Amino acid sequence: MMSIRESIVVFTLLLSLSVFLIVANSSMDPYKALNIILNPDGTLTRVKIPPQNPPSSDPNLPVLSKDIPINRSKHTWSRIFLPHTQLHHKLPLIVFYHGGGFILYSASSTYFHDFCINLANSTKSIIVSVEYRLAPEHRLPAAYDDSVEALQWIKDSKDSWLTNHADYSRTYLMGESAGGNIAYNVALRAAAEIDQIKPLKIKGLILIQPFFGGKKRTGSELRLAEDGTLPLPVTDLMWNLSLPVGADRDHEYSNEAVNGERCKVLGQGWRVGVFGCDGDPLVDRQIQLLNLLKANHVNVTGQFYPGGRHGIFIGDPSMSAQVFHFLNNLLS
Repeated sequence: MMSIRESIVVFTLLLSLSVFLIVANSSMDPYKALNIILNPDGTLTRVKIPPQNPPSSDPNLPVLSKDIPINRSKHTWSRIFLPHTQLHHKLPLIVFYHGGGFILYSASSTYFHDFCINLANSTKSIIVSVEYRLAPEHRLPAAYDDSVEALQWIKDSKDSWLTNHADYSRTYLMGESAGGNIAYNVALRAAAEIDQIKPLKIKGLILIQPFFGGKKRTGSELRLAEDGTLPLPVTDLMWNLSLPVGADRDHEYSNEAVNGERCKVLGQGWRVGVFGCDGDPLVDRQIQLLNLLKANHVNVTGQFYPGGRHGIFIGDPSMSAQVFHFLNNLLS
């Protein structure tokens, strides 16, 4: 008769084996699922570009938007969102990093453009959405470097929307999925080099279903190995295409636990929010990050919801509202 502990061990081993067999024998082609082709020179052909939105200067809309170059040689730029009906005082500044597994999407993608409009309008904040370079053409840490450079650009910018209306003393970093990973790594750099980004004073960090990984599968990855939104072959491919050549998923860019003390720098007055849901294969990694932050005395709040899927906080207005509610409390 096996003990409860022995039964759990056996169950976990069988579950791991079954998932290994599912993934190993899966006929799913992650390249086809993502509509990408890997070229012989290591670049990607992105077969199906998601819908894009141009910026809008229509004064009848509550939020205006415009694009401004950051680094022309790298083709990086920002899309700024201004809630122009709320300009009787300076507004908080939120720097946003879009998701897409480091290999897809843009600040102009309709998915993220619409979210940023609603974010600006709901929180009465100026949003700077950063267009960073994508992998595998530009592997990590290129996206981190571009995103830190965006902070330098903001602080030096002469753009009137920023200089006249942004309260640099209330700056927040935010990212979704891979953008959450980027926001986190930008936060670590910014907290360690705080004098280099003055007058920006970063007060908080909002991580929406941040994209982290690791060689050892978590329970949620095993449970949702064939998830319809983010199955294991897709996440593995995203990491293979974005990490430095030769690195595996236990690199610190992917698995924060391998160098967990890095986050101690966020214990100096930062307020951090981590959002997740049970239906996301990455939820266990997000909970691990939450616990890591708590263990390092970071002022962090976790908000996790039943059901759902990866990307739900961007795609579902009712779940976006949960993020906006948290932010309004943070900004008040």
